Formats: sequence, structure tokens, C-alpha cells
Amino acid sequence: MHENTERTLTRDCPAIQIPAGNPITLPAGSTIFITQSLGGSYTVATEMGLARVDAKNADALGLEVPVPGATAAAHPEGPVDEKRVWDQLKTCYDPEIPVNIVDLGLIYDCNIAPRESAGALVTVKMTLTAPGCGMGPVLAQEAKAKIEALPGVDEANVELVWEPPWNQAMISDAGKMQLGIM
Repeated sequence: MHENTERTLTRDCPAIQIPAGNPITLPAGSTIFITQSLGGSYTVATEMGLARVDAKNADALGLEVPVPGATAAAHPEGPVDEKRVWDQLKTCYDPEIPVNIVDLGLIYDCNIAPRESAGALVTVKMTLTAPGCGMGPVLAQEAKAKIEALPGVDEANVELVWEPPWNQAMISDAGKMQLGIM
């Protein structure tokens, strides 16, 4: 969509430094290069290295800010089912690898517990491609927010786990095809 394009920031822009996961501010007037625009965020190359910019700051990149709730409209009301949760998780992308976290094999478990008094509690166990990756909390928070955006979900818990350790064999065939390793 906007990959491989150079842009000049129109205003100071909050971002997350990759792979450290530290919040930074990219100054207005800086030249950036969009390397990936998937799942509602942008990975940009800057003179400070790679950074992730949230869709709500797309205007700083000279792009249109997406309309909130547009993805929720794609999911009709009704009880939440596991397929809808997995589909929603497929909209979360590793900022350095252009494959969603499901096809990367980072999601180990998904459990939906309906509640009598409110919407369902969804619990997900996920891992990272590298245990020391500072982006882990960022990816977990994104997955949590996207699950909680689903109709019928009251709360989501996303737990980072390290067993079993992730390896390339966990990547789905679709993911391997995207990466050119199949």
C-alpha cells in the first residue's frame, strides 16, 4: 500500500523504536522511508534506525488516518467464536517481518470463556521470535486491543510465554511462502 515510499514528517510523531520497544519522537521535517504498512501500523526507516508508527499518527506521515471501528464493522454482532479471534490476530504484524503473528507461529493458544454478566474473556498465549525482543509488550498490547475490539469480547489477556521456544518450523505454509522460504 505505502511500502517503499519516502516521506517527510509533517509534525513531531510518537513512535516505538525497533527492536528495543522504547518510545521515541520522530521530529517534524525528518525524512523517513516506509518499509511496511500492515495491520494498522507503519514500520519506518529513520536516521535513528527502524521505528513503528501507529495508524492514529498516519497524518504525520502525510497519510490519511483510518476511521476507528472500520474493522469492527467486518465482524457482525453475536457470540465471539475462536475463528473470529484468530482472524483478528492475523491483523497483527511483526514490525520487522511482513507476516502476521498467527502465520509466524507466535500464537500458541486461544481460549474463550463466556461470562454470564458480560462479554467473553479471551486468553491468548503468544511468544516472540526472540526472547529478548523489546517489541514483545507492544505486540501483546496490540493483540489485546484488537481482540477487545471484537463484538462480544469484554476482556482479553495476552500472555507472553517462552515454552516451547519459537523456531522457523512453526511458521505456517502461507507465512513461508510470503517469506520465500518454501
